[in-house]
Amino acid sequence: MNAPPAKPRPKSLKRFAIALGAAVLLLAAAAGCTTVGYYSQAVRGHFALLAAARPIDDWLRDPAAPESLKQRLLRARVMRDFAVRELGLPDNGSYREYADLERPAVVWNLFATPELSLELKTWCYPFFGCATYRGYFAKGDAERHGAELRTQGFDVNVAPVPAYSTLGWFDDPLLNTFIHYGEGELARLIFHELAHQVVYARDDTVFNESFATAVEREGVRRWLAAQGDGETRAAYARFEARHSDFLQLLLAHRKQLAAVFASTASDAEKRARKVAVFAQLQSEYQRLKAERWDGWPGYDRFFAQDLNTAHLAAVAAYNDLVPAFERLLAGVDGDLAKFYREVAKLAALPKGERERRLNGA
Repeated sequence: MNAPPAKPRPKSLKRFAIALGAAVLLLAAAAGCTTVGYYSQAVRGHFALLAAARPIDDWLRDPAAPESLKQRLLRARVMRDFAVRELGLPDNGSYREYADLERPAVVWNLFATPELSLELKTWCYPFFGCATYRGYFAKGDAERHGAELRTQGFDVNVAPVPAYSTLGWFDDPLLNTFIHYGEGELARLIFHELAHQVVYARDDTVFNESFATAVEREGVRRWLAAQGDGETRAAYARFEARHSDFLQLLLAHRKQLAAVFASTASDAEKRARKVAVFAQLQSEYQRLKAERWDGWPGYDRFFAQDLNTAHLAAVAAYNDLVPAFERLLAGVDGDLAKFYREVAKLAALPKGERERRLNGA
């Protein structure tokens, strides 16, 4: 992608917002009213987020700010400095401010697949290229577009998202949507989003998200080794084990669905088998929760949804290439600077070529 513009200073932020918003809307106008409306909400939503952000020191001096928030902000500041010093992640204004958006998610991402396919629908955007999701700052907007896609025969997943990266174009703030996460979970999110500022391959969601996930995993390992106490490490180990179980459960059933869709069965038979796969998924989740998690209900909200193909397809974006990236990191003896350089080289290649090289790493 083209080099990003210089970061706007606070005094010029409003003028920059107007200029960027106008440029985006002009680019979208040729595509019709629906597209203009989408980009309009995106511009408004993002600049409302930036306007709500205040430096961490402001919150620390604010007598109305809860003490629990101040403690989390102080801890996040240490994580942010660690990211620069120990992980080689960008040293800029991202995650050095905080905003309370007074809602549970920063955006809601819309994923969609055809009824009998695991291939995610792709949307393309000015400046950023194409991605296999579409983000909305209001849940209702995402659900309305999702309803339209359902009438066209798509399976739809509207997923709350705690954070997103502007790839270094702006200083992304800490948010109420994740600041109270557990120690390891907060660190992993900060490291993940900062990784997107290091390398970004245009039009390749799986590459970008898998790379950031590999960085977050290595980053949290180093963070806990350097900064965590026994209780913190144990808590994160429990989280990581459950999260791994959850992912393996979804990936196993995604593989089953892929086999169903690739078979020579009729569409009617595929639909029946698809229903059976999701019924089995629900049953195995209940068994997993009882037998391995002592009834821990952390993923109950996910399984309370009417799950469909779009839910399982979205899992691929964050995980499919993680093992390959981790092999690449091991191949440079854990040297993150060398790792980033090798990943940047891959990102510069055509998509098919970088996948072949990465999977051969």
